[in-house]
Amino acid sequence: MPIEILMPALSPTMEEGTLSKWTVKEGDTVSSGDVIAEIETDKATMEVEAVDEGVMGKILVEEGSEGVKVNAPIGLLIEEGEDKSALDGYTPQGAEGASSSDADSKASDDKADSDEKSSAAKSEAASNSKSETLAAEADDDGERIKASPLARRMAKDAGLDLKALDGSGPKGRIVKRDIEEAKDKGVGKAEDRTAAKSDAPKSEPSKPIDEHEPLAQYGISADRYEIKKADNITKISAKRLSESFRDIPHFPLNVDCRLDALLKFRKDINAKTPEGVKVSVNDILIKASGLALKKVPQANASWIEDGRIALHKHADVSVAVAIEGGLITPIIKDADQKGLAQISAEMKDLAARARDRKLKPEEYQGGTFSLSNLGMFGISSFASIINPPQGMILSVGAGEERPVITDGALAKATVMTVTLTCDHRVVDGANGARWLSAFKGFIEDPMTMLM
Repeated sequence: MPIEILMPALSPTMEEGTLSKWTVKEGDTVSSGDVIAEIETDKATMEVEAVDEGVMGKILVEEGSEGVKVNAPIGLLIEEGEDKSALDGYTPQGAEGASSSDADSKASDDKADSDEKSSAAKSEAASNSKSETLAAEADDDGERIKASPLARRMAKDAGLDLKALDGSGPKGRIVKRDIEEAKDKGVGKAEDRTAAKSDAPKSEPSKPIDEHEPLAQYGISADRYEIKKADNITKISAKRLSESFRDIPHFPLNVDCRLDALLKFRKDINAKTPEGVKVSVNDILIKASGLALKKVPQANASWIEDGRIALHKHADVSVAVAIEGGLITPIIKDADQKGLAQISAEMKDLAARARDRKLKPEEYQGGTFSLSNLGMFGISSFASIINPPQGMILSVGAGEERPVITDGALAKATVMTVTLTCDHRVVDGANGARWLSAFKGFIEDPMTMLM
């Protein structure tokens, strides 16, 4: 019996990925531990090792396929003592999931529906030919509707109009749960649509938006822009950041920090570090952030959706690094306990591998606090979006010469504005202010970081 190769979950939050490359082809012998494919997740491209041994019998998902669901079958191995005839008539039985192809999406969706019915219903759904299904996907107006056979039967029995429903299955396909939800809410009745049609005033049909001119509805002609397909990192980052900005009650706190003492401190440190080691201002900010988290432990926290708060025992600082197509946050773990030279070396290594998309999941997931520095781009101040489940993120602006009052007299100093964005569920204004005060103290008197 063939052995299924399933799309692996390469991180706790991974729901789907892109199968960017196969490193084996059909007919190749595969041993346990062999690298067989490369998968692009939301943050990195990672190698996938074989768990079982055998011969690569069939590749189910082609290279470059996007949106491949975790646990969806992507290939079949033939066991020792079997030949290709073992594949004849075999239907992959992997956990619910789908590749980007219409056929894979349909197979997964039909399986999800039929699993909840009797074995007889399973057989009926499985026996539907492709031509029969495609024919059934057109409604009485000739419009194609994506829906599983089970969903169609349930809609017909309940008198529901499929055109009035939104699908939650792969590629917007209407499945069993959509029908049940419509019945519970009392929406999508076929008679409602018929009545609406008869009562509606006669009017010219609206012109559909050309898929090649997606901004036409805003009066923007297609010859004034070009379309670029977002990669997996960008799409998933957009989804998570949208959820964070919408769902987390966040607020900003600003403070100015004088950098003159820190810049002198950095110069003195670099004069004494081993050859090849150069501590940056950002390295010092990472160290100061870790120490401030330890000094104000109430701010080193995460909200848990069931109403509890996690107070972290370690100061693990996630540092934003720009990569092609998005952003990634490698982690300096236990930043409060590490020396500046060690932080500098680790950060250089992490940043280089992040840009090559070679980080392991544990190297960019699990931080307790984030730091984003745009000072090198000349940005004076900004506020970042919280990286859940963390409770805070610090946004660092450029160090600039500004007029200041010192001992009642006007003077100049190098000043940096930082903005702390807090999740009010776990870090209130007072604790956020205490953390900023501790951070500012370390920045303006950096020798205290060594005590």
